[in-house]
Amino acid sequence: MKTYKTTVLDQPEEIRKIDKSELLKHCLKTSIYCKEALQSVKKVSVRYGRPQHIVVVGMGGSAIGGEILRDWLMDELPVSMEVCRDYNLPAYVNEDTLVFAISCSGKTEETLTAFVDAVKRGCKIITVTSGGHLLAFSEKLGLPHVIVPSELPSRVTLPYLFFPLPLFLEKLGVLQNKDKEIQETIEIIEKLSRENSIETPATENSAKKLALELRDTIPVIYGFRQYAAIARRLKTQLNENSKIPSRNDTFPELNHNEVVAWEASEALTKRFSVVLIRDHKEPPEIRHRIEATKSLVLQKAEKVLEIHTRGDSKLARIFSVLFMGDLTSVYLAILHNTDPTPVETINKLKEEMKKRFTTIDRLKKEVESR
Repeated sequence: MKTYKTTVLDQPEEIRKIDKSELLKHCLKTSIYCKEALQSVKKVSVRYGRPQHIVVVGMGGSAIGGEILRDWLMDELPVSMEVCRDYNLPAYVNEDTLVFAISCSGKTEETLTAFVDAVKRGCKIITVTSGGHLLAFSEKLGLPHVIVPSELPSRVTLPYLFFPLPLFLEKLGVLQNKDKEIQETIEIIEKLSRENSIETPATENSAKKLALELRDTIPVIYGFRQYAAIARRLKTQLNENSKIPSRNDTFPELNHNEVVAWEASEALTKRFSVVLIRDHKEPPEIRHRIEATKSLVLQKAEKVLEIHTRGDSKLARIFSVLFMGDLTSVYLAILHNTDPTPVETINKLKEEMKKRFTTIDRLKKEVESR
């Protein structure tokens, strides 16, 4: 068994001093937020007919729920679905399209623009937001909407942004009952929360161990199929929480391009660590590709690590990796003596965009005229 020197991760009080906004505490309450999100949907009535297409509109963490939904249901969703991370909706979107417009803040310019376009096209629209213009527009137009708690850091609101989606699809006759799978997911998260708590020492804490392994490297996350969005989620959590560069890719596509990059000199490749998402139910063709790639990368990367799924159902396995990734990203921030919550560069970029270009006033006028 690998031994770990005592670090700040074994000092709960020091962790709390660095994590000033208590992001780790919020992460460990994910199962509670899942239950609250499920309850919030029960209060919302939807009178739309069954859609022919589904488009989830959002940016950043507000879009990842749609990507997880798509990956989870790829083998059973009877209608087409895609995620739109832009100002513009696809050309085919019409009155038979269900549009989920998701913006945690309710102020996301790209999402608001696509939302107004969906209104013009007569789409079936459901919104998920904590407030801002998106909530005001939804109330003005009488659209079904779910309200996300505004007091939470945006990066821990994923349960509120994801779980309404399958429940609405059940209400609209697109999905069959998913209660059993959702319940197992919550139980797995509860178990992982106990195992990886602030008080649990690194020697017994998988998230702390992974953070210690990733320290001083640039992580590259490799997923497959239903873990494509999860690989992206872990990458973005490392960006936002840990404040480090990271990238992600997906099997089998990465075997046709990305893998060649490991031919670079070790002076470059030794800066990187590779995290492989592994599933005890991974299909043999994917398992063979992962193992073959692993043997090649082991020779060039600083280290190759694996994060294993927990649970039986597909959704539980997906969220087990997502949750462990979230915790790892926060623990890694603590190792760097960095408060994980602030995102100063994003805030600066938003302020710069306000100086250069804004569409909000125009969108407000368009909604108010309807």
